[in-house]
Amino acid sequence: MPKTLPISKQLASVKAFGKASDLEMATATAALVFYNSAGPDGKLSKAGAKDLLLTQFQIFTRGQETKPKYKEIFADLEVEKENKMDLEDFLVLVISLTVMSDVIQDIRNPQTSK
Repeated sequence: MPKTLPISKQLASVKAFGKASDLEMATATAALVFYNSAGPDGKLSKAGAKDLLLTQFQIFTRGQETKPKYKEIFADLEVEKENKMDLEDFLVLVISLTVMSDVIQDIRNPQTSK
């Protein structure tokens, strides 16, 4: 069950993040999103991971449905949906979807992504 405290407030409560870099904040945010959806064991079911990716990562997943890597990732999430994944496994999926997404070109070349 997702926690109700906004991510920004959760991050603000961690003293070390007062001097955090953008990359550190991005990583901490991804971890908090995961853990807010994970169970008490700190793990997330494959079904939960799929739902989280489709609801919280739409800009990166939209329009990618025909790509083989996308199909592979989401097919794996359909097999044994109750199986659990930890933060490391989830972040590997996030990075894989990021790298294969068409949005990455807009990120690399922001001046041409109008």
